[in-house]
Amino acid sequence: MTIKKFQGKSKEEAVEKAKAELGEDAVVMNVKEIAPKGFFKAFKKSSFEVTAAVEEKENKVDAGMAFKNMQKMHETINMAADEPIQIPPAADSAAVLEQNKAEQSAIEFLKRNASLLKKEDGADQRIEEKLENLQSILEKQLAVGKKKDPEEKEPPKPDPKKNENLSFIKVLYETLIANEVNEKYVNQVMDELEKVNWKGNSVDYILSNVYQKMILKFGQPKGIDLVGKKPKIVFFVGPTGVGKTTTLAKIASKLKVEQGKKVAFLTADTYRIAAAEQLRTYANILDTPLVIIYSAEELNQGVEQLEDYDVILVDTAGFSHKNQSQKEDIKNLIQSVDLRYDSEVYLVLSATTKYKDLMEIADVYKEISEYKIIFTKLDETTTYGNILNIKLYSEAEVSYITNGQNVPDDIELFHSQKMVKRLLGGS
Repeated sequence: MTIKKFQGKSKEEAVEKAKAELGEDAVVMNVKEIAPKGFFKAFKKSSFEVTAAVEEKENKVDAGMAFKNMQKMHETINMAADEPIQIPPAADSAAVLEQNKAEQSAIEFLKRNASLLKKEDGADQRIEEKLENLQSILEKQLAVGKKKDPEEKEPPKPDPKKNENLSFIKVLYETLIANEVNEKYVNQVMDELEKVNWKGNSVDYILSNVYQKMILKFGQPKGIDLVGKKPKIVFFVGPTGVGKTTTLAKIASKLKVEQGKKVAFLTADTYRIAAAEQLRTYANILDTPLVIIYSAEELNQGVEQLEDYDVILVDTAGFSHKNQSQKEDIKNLIQSVDLRYDSEVYLVLSATTKYKDLMEIADVYKEISEYKIIFTKLDETTTYGNILNIKLYSEAEVSYITNGQNVPDDIELFHSQKMVKRLLGGS
């Protein structure tokens, strides 16, 4: 018999993992809810651990071996309770029952009002008032059914500053979640905040601490660095429809007009109809040369024609991250660069893409090459959490963002401070 433990966000997910690995014949032996830890555990969700077993198929059954396996199984299974078991005295059973009812009522109240906190359109002060009121109701309901011991000392009065800070932390949490920052990374922020003496400090101190830590998570990005050998070859890769060609033209204009660099275009996008013509239009406007290649073998020949230029911006064909053959074409193109040239890769992503898809795209392109990230279409979304999500997931630098179709205006170097302000509810 094979016995294993599996974890998931829900019981169903954990059971599904068990059956995926052990097969449909797997038997669930125990389900354990793992409560979140830390002071801010109220903001986090429980996970579940399932212990599952499957009987190994054998042609013959050996009674002696079965007995040994049974003994081994008993030695393997931890018979201790997952949580400490406490049996209350009979005299207090009614009070305990009332307390449990109060706790359940408080939890249901929180569930009913959680959506209101997210959807409320108004000043932060009104949100804080709702949270403070919610906390006082919770405390009152939890006190129902408890018998007061005559010898019990009067509980200390709540610290107004602590309550104000806790309410503010709840607002921060809800703001990040509403901005679609992944819960995993929001919990990281909360865990880091636990290490700070937030109870005895001001709201400004807490906000400043979170603000600085999130800026550190983004880091200080840099644009295209043209120091070193010439020409520098810069590849723009990414899925279809994210705006690679337009982004390339915006960066070319910035480099030529603002920095006075000699810029050239090279395109390997021969899949998309009129792709080369779109880039030729930009080349004519900027008065820069354009070379078209049809295979990886032609790349270095094309680069040799442009050796007098500071930078060569290479447009590539967009493809689905599930298309293996096109993935290999892009990989061969990037790896075919002659070693005498410096090169770097920029993965262009849309800020409107779902986080799950972004993770898959980031993984696929990581197999092709190391890259920096450009996020486009920030003007088409109201939430920016995916920029932080994919930065932390891929560990790649976010270098540029675009917020419109205008060339060359609607592009800028990624600004960590500005983005953190947006994520925290600022403008």
